[in-house]
Amino acid sequence: MHKTIRTPVLEIAYQESGPADGVPVILLHGWPSDPHDFDDVAMALATDGCRVLVPWLRGYGPTRFLNPATPRSGQQAALGADVRDFMDALGIGQAVLGGYDWGGRAACVVAALWPERVRALVPINGYAIQNIAASGRPASAAQEHRYWYQWYFHTERGRNGLAKNRRDIARLLWRLWSPNWRFDDATFDATAVSFDNSDFVDVTIQSYRHRYGNAPGDPMVEPLERRLAAQPSIAVPTIVLHGEADGVGPVAGSAGHARHFTARYERRVVPVAGHFLSREAPETVVRAVRDLLA
Repeated sequence: MHKTIRTPVLEIAYQESGPADGVPVILLHGWPSDPHDFDDVAMALATDGCRVLVPWLRGYGPTRFLNPATPRSGQQAALGADVRDFMDALGIGQAVLGGYDWGGRAACVVAALWPERVRALVPINGYAIQNIAASGRPASAAQEHRYWYQWYFHTERGRNGLAKNRRDIARLLWRLWSPNWRFDDATFDATAVSFDNSDFVDVTIQSYRHRYGNAPGDPMVEPLERRLAAQPSIAVPTIVLHGEADGVGPVAGSAGHARHFTARYERRVVPVAGHFLSREAPETVVRAVRDLLA
């Protein structure tokens, strides 16, 4: 069961739980996943009295573009604008934002560009705003190896591979990125249907090519992208979470991110958990939100 709301660009599908007058908490999933990332988190926060909203990002599940001519962009400015527009459409002035991967990036974008809209922030993996100008600098050999899928998606073979083998690729990445999480077929299959969205491949390919300067962006969000190029600071209360066993973004990667935050800031490393921390250790996300609201 889900609800939908229209923004200027999308019809966004979302799950909602908790009282309508509760503190709004918006939780944002990553790639390749969907709102099931936050099933346990949403249940606990709704029980606390929060109004919990978990949307499908553009290119996933029942979320749809309104205009066939709109560029199928997955760039950071578009993702952040979607969250802002989602809040506007629902009449939410301010919310707690949490997320990881693409969702964590969207949350960071909103917190950086429109801090008055964010009561508090829980970005899993840390400051996620991309430095596209510096994207040509190679990382360590080990990190470049972890990003194999991104280089694959820069090729037409990779586009075709994602179109044909999206479930196999996603399942492999889940295993690589969260090596201690023993998910079953039912858990994976419940989410994998969200990859059947007709825009999933185009949005994915544009996202991974744009972040390295190898695909044009959506002109409508170019002014936002220019602001993000300055790597803006985030001035809202923040608790960063990072899974110690994250197989795509090693825990050391967020160790120096405090410089990007100018309000209350805390970083918590979660033992055993990997990239899909909200599924593996949902209580740590719940605790972070509770602590920020206390």
